[in-house]
Formats: sequence, C-alpha cells, structure tokens
Amino acid sequence: MRLHRLRITALQAFAGTEEVDFDALSQAGLFLLHGDTGAGKTTLLDAIVFALFGDVPGERAGTGSLRSDHAAPDVRTEVQLEATLRGRRVRVTRRPRQERPKLRGTGMTVEQHAVTVEGREPDGAWKVLATRADEAGLELERLLGMTREQFCQVVLLPQGAFARFLRASSDEREALLKKLFAAERFADAERWLSQRRQDAAAAKAGAAAAVQGVAERIAQAGAAEPPADWQDDPAVLEAWADGLAGPALAEVAAAESMREREA
Repeated sequence: MRLHRLRITALQAFAGTEEVDFDALSQAGLFLLHGDTGAGKTTLLDAIVFALFGDVPGERAGTGSLRSDHAAPDVRTEVQLEATLRGRRVRVTRRPRQERPKLRGTGMTVEQHAVTVEGREPDGAWKVLATRADEAGLELERLLGMTREQFCQVVLLPQGAFARFLRASSDEREALLKKLFAAERFADAERWLSQRRQDAAAAKAGAAAAVQGVAERIAQAGAAEPPADWQDDPAVLEAWADGLAGPALAEVAAAESMREREA
C-alpha cells in the first residue's frame, strides 16, 4: 500500500480544507508526522482509516460525529484519499452521515453516508468501481487484503494498538501475519515437504517389511536366527546372509556331485 494524496474538509480538528501530498513528503525517504497536542495528527490518521473503511480506529469507532464543530453549516465533511493498493491506484471519496442546510426552506436535514471508489485506468482516466457503502467495503477490503481492525493493528498502529497486538494469542497473530505477507506459498511448501516426509516414511516402512520377510525366509532355510540389530545396520544382515550362503552353496555343490556320480 502506498499513499499519494489526502484531502480533508470539515473533519474533526480541521474546519476548512487541508491537503497532504504524500508523494512530495516521501521523496526524501521517511518522514515524520509531528505537532502539538490538538494540532490534528490523529485527525489525519483517522481520515485515512475513514476513507478506506468508513469509520475511525479503535475505541473512537462509532462514538460520535466526525464533523468539525467549527465548520460552516454549508461546508460538507468529506475525505478524499488517493492510494495504490496491490498495484491498483484508487481514489476514495467519502462523506459521513451529517446534517446540512435544507435546499429549500429553513432548517437542517440529514445527509446519509456516501462513498465513491474510483480506479485509474492506463490512460489516466478514473473509472467508478463502487458507489454503495457495501460494494465499496468489499472492493477496498479485497484490494487491501485486510479488515479495519487488522489495518489498525499492523499498519496504522494507533496508541495502544501495538501493545494489544503483542498481547494477542499466537494463533491470532499467525493468521493475521500470514494474510498480510502472503505467506500462503510458504504454507504450501511446508505442506508439500510434510507430505514428502510422510511418503518417504511409508516407503521406508514398506521396504523394511519386505526385507524382514526375506530375512525370515533365509532364517527358516538356514536354521539360524538373524542378527538382532540388523535394522540399525543393514550391512549386518547382508554379512549374515552371505555367511549362510557359503555353506549352503557348498552343500548344493556336494549334492550335485553325488547325483552325477549316482547317474
């Protein structure tokens, strides 16, 4: 994921419109977001999460209005974020549920949550991908590959979230990290190696059983017990079989000679 541009209007600490050019900031490499308490650092992070997921991080989610108390009544609260997600450049424009002046008459009316997700085509034009909240959520989660909770845990890391991530169970961390870092190929390799190990063990067991059968037949024919430790060192079994073969061959030769004489 790479952020390109963020524009916010009438959101939390900012009554007007502010824009952040992340491409310009990142030209020198890493950059630091800093400022006095109340300067709006958290608002910028909230704006990114709101654009992507339609809500803000952690405990602040769903707790109140995102609209700035200092914004003019006719100024809409809006966030627009341009980012590259898994190689696709997208532009998300989102407005929270908010009150606005009526178009006719006096008083206020409620404007519902609105979102538009656009993707940039090779020719530079923007193509609308989603205009409904549910469609936008599915499209952005598909491109991001994670939910809001996961994004806040490992990408945004708001205050206290990293500690919660560290305190999470090993299974929860494993599932999340596998999803984030596309570890499926490593899991596939692990499964393949495990299957190969099982196949090799089964083949070894089958070969050992076959050798055991041959050893038992040799022992029966030679009236001799095989060495007790032959499974630890197959060479011992081979030497034992060779030792029985010499006298047996001599007996066969003597029998053949006797048969020829009697013939």
